[in-house]
Amino acid sequence: MPSDPPFRHAIEVADLRKVYTTTRGTFRRTKVENVALAGIDLAIAPGELFGLLGPNGAGKTTTVKVLTTLLLPTSGTARVLGHDVVSATGDVRRRIGFVFGGERGLYWRLSGYDNLRYFADLYRIPPQVSKRRIGELLEVLGLAGREHDKVEGYSRGMKQRLHLARGLLNDPDVLFLDEPTIGLDPVGARDLRVLIRGLADHGKTIFLTTHYMFEADAICDRVAVIKKGRIVAEGTPSSIKQLVGDIGVVEFEVDTISQEDIERLQGLDTVSSVVVTERELALVVTIHCAQPAEVMTQLGRLLDGIAFRRVSAREATLEDAYVELIGEAS
Repeated sequence: MPSDPPFRHAIEVADLRKVYTTTRGTFRRTKVENVALAGIDLAIAPGELFGLLGPNGAGKTTTVKVLTTLLLPTSGTARVLGHDVVSATGDVRRRIGFVFGGERGLYWRLSGYDNLRYFADLYRIPPQVSKRRIGELLEVLGLAGREHDKVEGYSRGMKQRLHLARGLLNDPDVLFLDEPTIGLDPVGARDLRVLIRGLADHGKTIFLTTHYMFEADAICDRVAVIKKGRIVAEGTPSSIKQLVGDIGVVEFEVDTISQEDIERLQGLDTVSSVVVTERELALVVTIHCAQPAEVMTQLGRLLDGIAFRRVSAREATLEDAYVELIGEAS
């Protein structure tokens, strides 16, 4: 059996592009191009937990589908463990696992055990190996004792852990996780993050997509931010925060705030953005700015007559850096 080609990176992407061409119009058909990936470059080391961050439609899932051989790129190259995803799809598929977020991809009227046994047969895993492997995964992922229950009776967290078990059946060297915690309750999402981090600590290369910034900050070794098919930042979560190192955050809660008040805040020289969100029975105003202490001293003058519930200043988080890099309108 030929040995694997030498490789420095578990995943290597160079000038990867994906363009979808559609037509519109009834009588005069016009071609329309939608650029999903506009030439991205990535290099991910073996054993690294790498996060790709971006808003919906930015190109995260398209990237995963190309790397898992589910979608052909328009141009550029992508290699997984040294194998080209276009010319060596079989070699890639034997060495990877992938898990998509949500509840699709499982047979609900079968038990969890029967689901895993079915997928093990699809992967052509020998029965004596699959039996041992399924038992181990059920134990590690907290499904032991419920493996013979039908999947339709599982909670969302259990279904997602079963998805993860399916992705690990073939003991892949590289695991792709596309928004794996989407829709999970906070406890289920936290437990799944602990499992994912543990897999990386035991040597798995993990490619994770998410739009939860706190999740990426908590478990990823490195991250990249993608916007409209282009990588706009890449590095450790700490280094990404340092890209907006001179930016701080002032937050306050109020019952109401007018558009004119928001515009006055936006007019300050040191303010880069003002975001208003609803939280329980109050409005939370988040100001990204330089010199947050100075901005705090000006709030009373600018917003005369407004009753503040709480005012605080803090350093920028990964989410704050992400907002600056992506922009609210992206």
